[in-house]
Amino acid sequence: MTASPTFPGFDGLMTLSRREGVDIRPTLLRVLTDLYVQARAHSVGEARQFVELTSRLIDQVDDATRAAVRARLAIYPGTPAEIARKLGLKPAHGDMHVPVPAETPVPLPTTPRPARALNEVQKRLASNLSMQPKDAAEISGMFFGASASERALILYNLQETPLRASARIPAARAARAIQILEMAAFATDVENFTLELGEALILPARIAAQVVNDPGGEPLACAAKAVDMPSAVFQRVLLFLNPEFGSSVHNVYRLSRLYDRLSERSALIMLAAWRGSTLAVTRAKYHPSLYDDERHRARSASAQTGRAVQPDASMVARTPARNIGR
Repeated sequence: MTASPTFPGFDGLMTLSRREGVDIRPTLLRVLTDLYVQARAHSVGEARQFVELTSRLIDQVDDATRAAVRARLAIYPGTPAEIARKLGLKPAHGDMHVPVPAETPVPLPTTPRPARALNEVQKRLASNLSMQPKDAAEISGMFFGASASERALILYNLQETPLRASARIPAARAARAIQILEMAAFATDVENFTLELGEALILPARIAAQVVNDPGGEPLACAAKAVDMPSAVFQRVLLFLNPEFGSSVHNVYRLSRLYDRLSERSALIMLAAWRGSTLAVTRAKYHPSLYDDERHRARSASAQTGRAVQPDASMVARTPARNIGR
């Protein structure tokens, strides 16, 4: 299925919900619904994709998530008839092609059914599920490719996922980074700002530059939250680091408001995604050559079987390596 710009990257993220022990289907359903109701109207293709994605999830999520989605779509005039029928809603605009049987309504539960309690082992596992490099790359790519409103929704919903966040930056290192970042921003020194941010967050130069130079500013907000930068300092960074961006009152206010609402957990999960995406790129770049290397070594080893080993070879192999640093 071709992904629509309305739902960037969600087909790839469905792989996360199928992995044993990881259940982010409630989060995906909430995000899909929030993105869909933002627009007043949708094309036929967008509506079809929404039906295909959400119909797989509605029957698989808990009652609380289903009730929240039902409440959002009940007041949205563009709810597809098929989804309205699954949720027990009256189709919009009096659609008679897909009637909702009056005798079998699907009422909202008056008292939610208690979820099955997790034991301590399950709780520890649920809060410590690492992202695979491929999944991390998909989350990172989805975030960078999303609009401002979509990024805000992604960050808001990340805090509910069971994915493991990166460890906090040590307090002493974070305090030092905040001081250096603020000084670099005052001097409009983007190069040193990027260098310090990458070192503090243990990010490759490419990712750090992408975070700092992103035109929307949301990645920078995540990075600042990951080092626990105070809100007032972050506002000064916005004003001085990029004078053209900081001259817009709308940009500064929008990102300041996002920063105040952004949770540390969401920022650290996004940091984990950025770090993991680097592994995915590295594996994709070097895996073919390594594979050929192994084949070449196997062929060479078999071809050289029975050859006499030169007398000096064993001596070289047994010679202890010198300490270069001495």
